[in-house]
Amino acid sequence: MRNQIDRHRADALKALEEVGNRVASQVLNGEELSLEIPVRTLANVVWDSKSKLLKLGSKKLKREFLDMGEARRFMQTVLMLSLIVRAIREGDYPTIRDLYYAGKHTLEYIDEFGKLRREETWDTQKESDSIIQDLEVLTGHLREHMGILHDTKGKIVGRIVIRSGTDTIDCSRMGDGAYSIPPNPDSLELLSVDADYILVIEKDAIFNRLNKERFWEKNRCLLITGKGQPDRSTRRMVRRLWEEHGLPVYVLTDADPYGFYIYSVYRSGSITLGYESERLATPRARFLGLTVTDIYDYKIPRNFIIKAKERDVKRAQELLNYPWFRESKEWVRQLKLFLEKQEKVEIEALSGYGFKFLTEKYLPEKLSTGAWIE
Repeated sequence: MRNQIDRHRADALKALEEVGNRVASQVLNGEELSLEIPVRTLANVVWDSKSKLLKLGSKKLKREFLDMGEARRFMQTVLMLSLIVRAIREGDYPTIRDLYYAGKHTLEYIDEFGKLRREETWDTQKESDSIIQDLEVLTGHLREHMGILHDTKGKIVGRIVIRSGTDTIDCSRMGDGAYSIPPNPDSLELLSVDADYILVIEKDAIFNRLNKERFWEKNRCLLITGKGQPDRSTRRMVRRLWEEHGLPVYVLTDADPYGFYIYSVYRSGSITLGYESERLATPRARFLGLTVTDIYDYKIPRNFIIKAKERDVKRAQELLNYPWFRESKEWVRQLKLFLEKQEKVEIEALSGYGFKFLTEKYLPEKLSTGAWIE
């Protein structure tokens, strides 16, 4: 595994150096300085109904140094490239925050009127993070393979034994805690997996409750959470377990458009990271609930039902326009019902029937009857 990681990093370095050499060659030959980078917007994201994945389209933008609208972005791209190349050559593993600070400084210049001007290389980390993503699509190598670290949110618990570096971790022996999924799950060796399925839970509090009840032990499953909108590491871990061990994946979220979209990110990929879908998304993931129809089928008490806000309605309308929702008759039905009723509930609303209702009634019933959405 270590050799594979080193090889990925060496390949990423080679690809980054090739980009740098192209720019250097343009300078030495007096050519126009430019880079062609795939566009990472909704307009260039394609829904592949065959693979059930969001993928990056073929559109590219030309980032030119002498274009006033692109000059700063060109500078940022070359700057970030140099920082990552230096880190790899020196054997460092910087965080995305490290890279932001390492490249952040003020450039001074005299404008055409003879006035001193100052320009920041980048104003916010959002800018520098976006440049890292540009370099990913430009080189075809992910930041994890470049050795760039980031804050992680994901946790996993259950009968799975993992080797991380020289340590062996048994995720069924974590007490009331759980194993934190590292920035690059590909660095882990999955030594043994003893589970029938994976239950991915939107909310950290619900994950903790199910872990405290040892739901994973009683039901022979793995519990995973990404604490809301999942990070790349969590999604990659789910993908690996599905792909390498053939475990069915079920996703549990609140009954609202934001929960539904979180499910689609696990299953189909995200718009901003369409270029990573084949590595991160799990196209056979199933939505276990809560659905809009659950509100009425389970007769959720009125005092637990929340009136949808304007942003919830707008989000539902957006989901209806996404082809990965629109091609499913059941999702169209759920979203139209939401827009008609304009009501939502949280997972915790099931506690109105008792604190054990979720684990002893709702989940077992859904799993045994196959009442999920794909």
